[in-house]
Amino acid sequence: MSSCTSSFSNKVPHTFRKNDIFPKKQILGTLSWTKKDSYLGFTAQTSSQTNFVSAMDEDCKLEVNSVYISDGYSKEVEIAVRAVHMACLLCQRVQENLLSESSEHVHSKEDDSPVTIADWSVQAIVSWVLSEAYGSNVSIVAEEDVEALSKASAAGLLEAVVRTVNECLADAPRFGLKGPGTDLDAKAVLEAISRCSLAGARGSKFWVLDPVDGTLGFVRGDQYAIALALIEDGEPVLGVLGCPNYPMKKEWLSYQNGYRRILSRLTSSTSESSDRGSVLYARKGGGKAWMQPLLHRENKFVWPNSAREIRVSSIDNPALATFCEPVEKANSSHSFTAGLAHSVGLRNQPLRVYSMVKYAAIACGDAEIYMKFARAGYKEKIWDHAAGVLIIEEAGGVVTDAGGQPLDFSKGEYLEGLDRGIIACAGAKLHETIIGAVDASWNSSSL
Repeated sequence: MSSCTSSFSNKVPHTFRKNDIFPKKQILGTLSWTKKDSYLGFTAQTSSQTNFVSAMDEDCKLEVNSVYISDGYSKEVEIAVRAVHMACLLCQRVQENLLSESSEHVHSKEDDSPVTIADWSVQAIVSWVLSEAYGSNVSIVAEEDVEALSKASAAGLLEAVVRTVNECLADAPRFGLKGPGTDLDAKAVLEAISRCSLAGARGSKFWVLDPVDGTLGFVRGDQYAIALALIEDGEPVLGVLGCPNYPMKKEWLSYQNGYRRILSRLTSSTSESSDRGSVLYARKGGGKAWMQPLLHRENKFVWPNSAREIRVSSIDNPALATFCEPVEKANSSHSFTAGLAHSVGLRNQPLRVYSMVKYAAIACGDAEIYMKFARAGYKEKIWDHAAGVLIIEEAGGVVTDAGGQPLDFSKGEYLEGLDRGIIACAGAKLHETIIGAVDASWNSSSL
């Protein structure tokens, strides 16, 4: 039997063969072992892949009983989940205020999409938490800037954002995080927001945040998400998806069913069943994805906060599958996806859902297929997909472009080189079926 020395954590028995390859960061440090009179070793930090025991004979099998494999990104996952969890509760409060009052705190961006105090407040919160954990030079890519918020005419809006941020940070100890001690002033809040920029999107390692994905759903009292991912070497290595309105029954997901109206009719504000919302998360190579319930009332966050493992659905028959698509027709072709659905035998009505909640639905088994085919000229942004893609993949699903290629997060703020559209499925069989249908139908489409 061979001997092994290491300083890793998490002892895992493993069998090595010639040219075994492990992903970067799955194994950290230097492992050495002996076999007969030879000495073999490697260092994993400096390469994207680690080629094991390349000096061994082809037929040699090396059994090592005490290999220590690093639990990569565990600290980053925990901090990210806590930050997103805080942001979810912030958004719930803001959404309730928007729906119960005639609020002037909804503005339009240049593309006419809405932006609210929640967008800026969440960006400030997540930026502040990550900066406290990793220093002010941490690279964060996010959509919102401070131009509109810095205008003299927006003084009331800025005041509301600052107030919202400080109310949230005052609750930080409840989530096991250290707060700022004193309230942040307007300058500090603007600095936290502007610390996030698009410039970092071409770096080798950066966080990517969508503070409120599906703002239209948010202002309408419907589904939305807070999405945070860590990108390294062009790939998401951890993803966190906060879904504050994720319902108890999947039928309530679809916007046609008026989620908020159903909920208000069937539950009271004091009912246990009104406790809604979840945070989903995963790390690359973990082979698992998790879902936590949101905190309610005065409960404290204790890691892992009643998390349960989630898996994609086992349904692979298109006739039984449920597919998701965006609500908005402006950046997605409902007619093309309807034609595809018919061609592969999908019988269920589509779940039209705002935001990355579509990814959550597939990851936890409430739907099987997500198809998005943008109209000409529309470009997909990395923050609209990074967290959801990783969570589905670690939950056992498949996400590619319509050509079957992985999504490329290394080219800046957009998913450059995307082949036609995005297809996410609960399993490889369904995925292959949809890819084939796209190929067969594409030339006759008007996209």
